[in-house]
Amino acid sequence: MNPREIILANIEHTGPPRPGLTFDGGRINDMLGVGVVPHGYRQKRWVDGKVEYYDDEWGNLWVRMREGSIKGEILKPAIEDWRQLDDLKPPDYAHPDCAAQMMALFQQPTDKFKIAYIGGWIFDNARYLRKMEVYFCDMALYPEELHRMHQIVADVYEQKIHLAGKAGADGIMIGEDMGTQTGLLFSRKMFREYFKAMYTRLMGIAHDYGMKVLMHSCGQNWDIVPDLLDAGVDVFQFDQPALYDMPKLAALLKARKAALWSPVDIQKILPTGDRAVIEAGARQMIDIFEGGLICKNYPDLPGIGVKEEWDDWAYHAICDRMGIAPDARCGE
Repeated sequence: MNPREIILANIEHTGPPRPGLTFDGGRINDMLGVGVVPHGYRQKRWVDGKVEYYDDEWGNLWVRMREGSIKGEILKPAIEDWRQLDDLKPPDYAHPDCAAQMMALFQQPTDKFKIAYIGGWIFDNARYLRKMEVYFCDMALYPEELHRMHQIVADVYEQKIHLAGKAGADGIMIGEDMGTQTGLLFSRKMFREYFKAMYTRLMGIAHDYGMKVLMHSCGQNWDIVPDLLDAGVDVFQFDQPALYDMPKLAALLKARKAALWSPVDIQKILPTGDRAVIEAGARQMIDIFEGGLICKNYPDLPGIGVKEEWDDWAYHAICDRMGIAPDARCGE
């Protein structure tokens, strides 16, 4: 099987010869990924001492410590008052130039799984537009306004999905962090009220193009994993799989023909710096999810206090477990 076929076989549980692998730094990577860019937007960044400020395509203002988190946090949201909603100018992804880089890359000969990174998703963008703590109040106090704002966000993602589909992507990557260490940030009832129908419609458009839906989400989201599968998620990109009952999660994904895409757990295992623990965690993940697994590295190792050497221990343990040469050409 070539890399694309290996990824698809893990997603569909059709007897792959090994897990999918998406490691950077010259290691095996079965995917080829690229994003889309909004038409007419150029980011503004400026520094004041140890602090960096920047805007985003929605008009939010962010702040970060220069030596801290890559992302930082919202300083001034685009919608501080609901009266500003009518004047919100969403990013424009209707122009074909937004996918020019993607189109050029995906038209090149490749046997890899072509993934379109299309940004966050409904909750991810909406919470920033209002600022997190305000947004949660909105869920209880302003349902009509929230539905309107969600539709504006959804329309933008619909544009992105069409761009990805027309460019020939095999899948789209989205991201929603919806959980804490113990459960959801909001109730299952609220997920169904505010998100499920919208997710189902958008993911259905992706499936109409023949694309898979790969979804990142941090936290413990078990209560809505079945709902997300119903809506159309094909792959869960969890960085903290040890938050879940992993055998139970693996059984559900196998039954629903969906896969896990994950590094060795970035909270309980990788940061230990203990080689034996890290290697055992890699082997355990493969043993539990084998047949429906895509293994990866975590892209911001300094952000979780992990050395590159520790990450490489996990990679080599995975390769060793599956009898793969760690420097093999993808697909071999």
